[in-house]
Amino acid sequence: MTESALDIRGISKSYGDYQAVRSLSLAVPQGAVYGLLGPNGAGTTTSIWMILNIIAPDEGTISILGRPNTDQGSLDRIGYLPEERGLYKKMQVRRVLRFLGQLKGLSAREADRRIDEWMERFALKTADKDWGLSKIDELSRGMQQKVQFIGTLLHDPDLVILDEPFSGLDPINAQALKDTVVDLKKRGKSVIFSTHMMENAERLCDSVCIIARGEKVLDGTVAGVKQEHGGNNVALALAGGGGAELVSRVLADHKMVERVDDSNRFFEIALQKDADPQALLRRLIDAGAKIQRFELVQPSLHQIFLEKVGATGVEMGMSGNG
Repeated sequence: MTESALDIRGISKSYGDYQAVRSLSLAVPQGAVYGLLGPNGAGTTTSIWMILNIIAPDEGTISILGRPNTDQGSLDRIGYLPEERGLYKKMQVRRVLRFLGQLKGLSAREADRRIDEWMERFALKTADKDWGLSKIDELSRGMQQKVQFIGTLLHDPDLVILDEPFSGLDPINAQALKDTVVDLKKRGKSVIFSTHMMENAERLCDSVCIIARGEKVLDGTVAGVKQEHGGNNVALALAGGGGAELVSRVLADHKMVERVDDSNRFFEIALQKDADPQALLRRLIDAGAKIQRFELVQPSLHQIFLEKVGATGVEMGMSGNG
């Protein structure tokens, strides 16, 4: 049996009277992309800090590739991108990256070789410009995030933990990050990322774990989770100027519609269990809606997240990070 990249068994953590994490257990398979999801304050960041042995759990155990996470050798096999980015702003980019590589046991020569490869991949080194010769504070925020991402991967870790990796990235840099995550999986690496962006989690993750109020509320493959929560769901998209107000009036009928996620021109609709989707379609057409798409679908991970976490969890999450 293949060992897990990460095996967490019954970890808990309290700060005084506040319990940040309660009896959390999960296993991340090797070579998988795994989403650790939850609103702010849910306990995801506290869990990551326990994985990294930054803080110790009050109870429970954590193993990385079959070895305790208190073993420095295990920790050296992790690459970590924190949510709160931090680089030495007055240092030259190459010197910062070389320093980070040497902290993980790379020689200066090997670190420089890998820095060149990654900087070319992320367009930080071109025929016209080598941003590696600039100081960190001379780079844009997006470039700084790419530098920190390179520092996370420079020592070729077996387990990569990314905490809110897409925060502040423009579409081009976000795509570069996604491509890198996919490449890491193809190379047999394991990737854990914590994010509030459910669309990215749904597209990238093999499995997800949703945490709310310090407890696991859902854990499984994305396909399995969507199938388990599948029901009478419709994806509706309107053509430009397609009468969103008319549609909203039709969808306000709670005898037919249980729940709606309204994104102006796109609607994700959960019908009542005995409602007929064809009857809804006829009513929309009769109301004058210009329909571009009407499709029976499984619920999105976003909808499942809202259902499992609920309004209470979201409100709690607004008070601070977890």
